[in-house]
Amino acid sequence: MRPVNDLATRIGRTLISTSNHASPTRTWTPSLEQTLHRFGCRDSLSPPLVARVIDSFLSTHHSLALGFFNWASQQPGYSHDSVSYQSILKCLSFSRQFNAIETLLKQVKAQKLSIDPWVYRLIISSLIKGKKTHNAFWVFNEVNLLTAQLGAELCNSLLAALVSDGYFAHSQRVFDEMFQKGVVFNTIGFGLFIWKLCRNGELSKVLNLLDEVKQGSCWEVNGSIIAVLVVHGLCSSSRESEALWVLDELRNRGCKPDFIAYRIVAEAFTMTNSVFERELVLKKKRKLGVAPRSNDYREFIFGLISERRLSEARELGEVIVSGNFPIEDDLLDALIGTVSSIDPCSSIMFFNFMVGKGRSPTLLTLSNLCRNLCKHGKVDELLEVYQVLSSHDYFSDMESYNVMVSFLCKAGRVREAYGVIQEMKKNGLGPNVLFYNSLMEACCREDLVRPAKRLWDEMFASGCPGDLNTYNILIGKLSQIGEVEEGLRLFQHMTEKGVIPDAATYTNLLEGLCQESNFESAYEIFNKSVEQDVVLAKSILSLFIIHLCRNGQFLGASNLLCGLSSDITNSDSHVVMLKCLADAKEIQLAIKHVQRVRETSPSILQAIFNQLVTSLSSTSRPDSIQLLLQAIQEKGLVDCTIYPF
Repeated sequence: MRPVNDLATRIGRTLISTSNHASPTRTWTPSLEQTLHRFGCRDSLSPPLVARVIDSFLSTHHSLALGFFNWASQQPGYSHDSVSYQSILKCLSFSRQFNAIETLLKQVKAQKLSIDPWVYRLIISSLIKGKKTHNAFWVFNEVNLLTAQLGAELCNSLLAALVSDGYFAHSQRVFDEMFQKGVVFNTIGFGLFIWKLCRNGELSKVLNLLDEVKQGSCWEVNGSIIAVLVVHGLCSSSRESEALWVLDELRNRGCKPDFIAYRIVAEAFTMTNSVFERELVLKKKRKLGVAPRSNDYREFIFGLISERRLSEARELGEVIVSGNFPIEDDLLDALIGTVSSIDPCSSIMFFNFMVGKGRSPTLLTLSNLCRNLCKHGKVDELLEVYQVLSSHDYFSDMESYNVMVSFLCKAGRVREAYGVIQEMKKNGLGPNVLFYNSLMEACCREDLVRPAKRLWDEMFASGCPGDLNTYNILIGKLSQIGEVEEGLRLFQHMTEKGVIPDAATYTNLLEGLCQESNFESAYEIFNKSVEQDVVLAKSILSLFIIHLCRNGQFLGASNLLCGLSSDITNSDSHVVMLKCLADAKEIQLAIKHVQRVRETSPSILQAIFNQLVTSLSSTSRPDSIQLLLQAIQEKGLVDCTIYPF
């Protein structure tokens, strides 16, 4: 075991360290195959070794794991077994690489390999969470002999997911399989299944199902919640009379209807103006009904939210709230924050109910609600939330105000956000730079440059100094609209104030200066970045080259690159330069540039050529790159023997 562990450690660390130089990092590239060949580990390959490398080093780097797994499978005399397949499937399940999982499962089936149930649990769970419910059913169907070993929790989760996502026929097969194998049903799995069945199935079948499951000792569900789901399903399908009749049948079967169930049926008769039937239901409620256990519903709805069954959580929450039944604050918070992602109007209803009871949402809930209202374009509702909370004196500190200002700005409601800042000042709270930045960024996004400048003046006048983000917001906008000279003055101002520019500052200025053909100032700004930090200058060099080339400054860009020291320029920036020249059909200039690189930095010339060859498969204009490569080959500037053209 020791030699395997040592070799696995060396391989894993080598793959990670080498892939750190790839773009993007930690991804599999053909060069890693060469690294492994030079490593000389092919003769020592074994499934336990492959599994050890993946489990210990590559479990969070799916590209490397799958690349290594596939490379191993191509080596002479080697074949994967259950151990190595289990490791790669576990890794891909965590990262939700579903296409790769499907391919590997087909290989497992073709090779008739045996995979442990825990691996299938991981895969099915990952597919459910990734909203690939149909694929999860496919895997379940392939391994139905292992149903009992998959565990009751996962089987119920799959059953609920299939019902919720509209695959009721598939859910019926899962239900039958669970029942036959004696898998215990819980309230979420069985509840959602029978809830759906009541909407379009025969009531006699529903009751038979209840009897069979209870008699089969597969029953770990809350009877009162099942009663609510049954009558709600029936009433949703305009089957009020059946819902009235089934109340007694449910009670006789141990599913005692509570006040919520009776109210559902009574309200259904109210909608149809059936006064006699409604009174009959209310009479039954007074005689036979029991108070709902709020903790039971709390646990059930939290379970639905945890399973991401938000539509069902919303429906049941609406039933509870509309009937003014007890509901805890944490559950209301959860409903407001999560349901807003699928139904903002319903979440506003929960919000109004909560505030109407004299309670307030947490800041996290408010943030989630506002984010989803912005996402769905519900700006009026966002304003309503602010006005309601403001009227209840909710906003009392910087943190709560900041949530509201940031989302009003995100929604483009600059005037209202500015009004909040004025309200803060009246309440003795001085807005800090984060507030001004949010508002200034919103102004710039809405092309309100003059108000943004006034905010700048107001901010400094109130004794609030700008930070790096403040300067970048205005410099970026000024550079974008052709007022780069004013951007330069801000650049000078920030350096005088001791605010250190970053890559965004320089990039915005360089782009604006190039667009205005002020190349002399652009070179000066770039030189300042070099003086400030060589690493910073290196990070913005390629973008500067692109801006120069887009404005026809090919020779200037070439002179810049060839005049920089090796600690700033690299093969990447030269490749960018050559691609720009090739796209512009400036092949002769490109050749001259290559010749200059050969004179000044010959050590990187081969790397430049290799990167150009690699880019052929990904560029949108391979023909221009092909012409350049052929010209380089004809001039004999690099070793092209391994790349025939």
